[in-house]
Amino acid sequence: MAAQRITSRNARFQLLQTLLTNRTKRGRAGEFIVQGVRPITLALEHGWTVRTVLYDADRRLSGWAQDVLSASRAERIALSHDLLAELGEKDDGAVEVLVVVAMPDDDLARLPVHDAFCGVVFDRPTQPGNIGSIVRSADAFGADGLIVTGHAADPYDPRSVRASTGSLFAVPVVRSPSHREVLDWLATERAAGRPVTVVGTDEGGDADVFDADLTGPVLLLVGNETVGLTAAWREAADVTVSIPMTGAASSLNAANAASVVLYEVRRQRLAAARGA
Repeated sequence: MAAQRITSRNARFQLLQTLLTNRTKRGRAGEFIVQGVRPITLALEHGWTVRTVLYDADRRLSGWAQDVLSASRAERIALSHDLLAELGEKDDGAVEVLVVVAMPDDDLARLPVHDAFCGVVFDRPTQPGNIGSIVRSADAFGADGLIVTGHAADPYDPRSVRASTGSLFAVPVVRSPSHREVLDWLATERAAGRPVTVVGTDEGGDADVFDADLTGPVLLLVGNETVGLTAAWREAADVTVSIPMTGAASSLNAANAASVVLYEVRRQRLAAARGA
């Protein structure tokens, strides 16, 4: 396939820029730019739909970059070195390839509910980086997916994608308008015989996280970075747990707290499997 060449900040280049900077236009296009060797590699390995491959027209490409080009029949655009570096947001210009991938559907059915299910809800996050960090932890500790609810930061913001270090492409992330859609989905799963326990995280929880039984199917709730869980989510929780802490800090960053709880879920399940 012949490549289009872009050497100036023309209309097409400006459209590509909006995928980085304008959430509304990114959403309307249904696509986003992926930066970095590991995220691009994982996007390809996990079968995400690549719509456009952008590459440096002014340098000899590495074997990896050539493999990215050959792995997809998507549109190709050759950009001048400076323009590609601008889209790659790298001051050192060390960018060979970027890809534009399609956003998947926001369908809760993408989260597979099973006997060892572990899902995470992040309600109304304001920081894209926290979303990406939780996705990374969810991947590391074997969780089945992340649901982002309410008026929230965008999981496809480049800051979120970078913070996930590619885990965004390995772990399902679904956006939901509010708690209602998630609770309806959960009710359907429970009616089908999957007894998912809803576990809220809160500094004033009913029990320490280490004392709660997290070996069964669970849906973990993480609240907004500033105000925590909404009243609706608190009411929906079957139990709330807290992380025992010392020192002057009253709470952890939302992403750090989620990581601790996800680790405890993993620890309990490994211990149960060894003792079986």
